[in-house]
Amino acid sequence: MFPIRDTQPSYTFPYVTVVIIALNSLVFLFEFSLDDYTQNAFIQTFGLVPENFHLLNVLTSMFLHGGWMHILGNMWFLWIFGDNIEDILGHGQYLVFYLVCGVAAAMTQVYFNAGSRVPMVGASGAIAGVMGSYLVKFPRARVEVLAFLFIFITRFDLPAWLILIYWFATQFFSGVGSLGHTMVNEGGTAFFAHVGGFAAGVVLILMMRTRERYWRRRDLSW
Repeated sequence: MFPIRDTQPSYTFPYVTVVIIALNSLVFLFEFSLDDYTQNAFIQTFGLVPENFHLLNVLTSMFLHGGWMHILGNMWFLWIFGDNIEDILGHGQYLVFYLVCGVAAAMTQVYFNAGSRVPMVGASGAIAGVMGSYLVKFPRARVEVLAFLFIFITRFDLPAWLILIYWFATQFFSGVGSLGHTMVNEGGTAFFAHVGGFAAGVVLILMMRTRERYWRRRDLSW
């Protein structure tokens, strides 16, 4: 299943979300313009290598991606869920929220894969935090998904809580399954970054102040 859009309206333009998407896209296009040797060196320098940990790389790695499908999937999920969280937090607070979720995601993955020499890249940990906060604030929203059933393609709506809990469960159990064969020299999906980012999003959104109009909308819809 792949989400297409959600039914939860936003009442402000998501400037921060758009800027984050633009920055990620520009950095990826720069990566794509490099030859293979220079691109590998660039990722090795600015990606997060757990065995050779540098705090600055926690931030820079959040704006790097490993391929077209990687960045397109991440930016699409951010566009679907990010605008609503930015709407209720406000632009400045949302930026802080996004970055803190990204840091929490990276540190979680480093903790479980401390010996890895493979650079970690991608915004998916921070975006997982956005998804976790969406689960808390808009569980009853509907998300239209695209599903592939053998040779058929269909679209239907599902409640946000079901999609997000299912996604989190797949990441958690995939992460647990990878513990027995931690990859040191080979790449792979940073499942625990997704788990850590999602959990951080759930906790942070409960701690942060939301705009008053969110509570008016919540009272009308519950």
